[in-house]
Amino acid sequence: MKLTAVYEPAAEGGYTCWVEEIPAAISEGDTLEQAEANLQEALALVLKSGHELNFQ
Repeated sequence: MKLTAVYEPAAEGGYTCWVEEIPAAISEGDTLEQAEANLQEALALVLKSGHELNFQ
């Protein structure tokens, strides 16, 4: 599966980011590298939560 990550410079500095196909996967970071790592973590948490909710 391919997902689209979007990184946008924030007005106050740093970056905001999200996954287009999964609206709940959003994050931010002071650097592009930090934003990417945070977004990967957010995506993993969203997918885990969805998986757990489907099995309860």
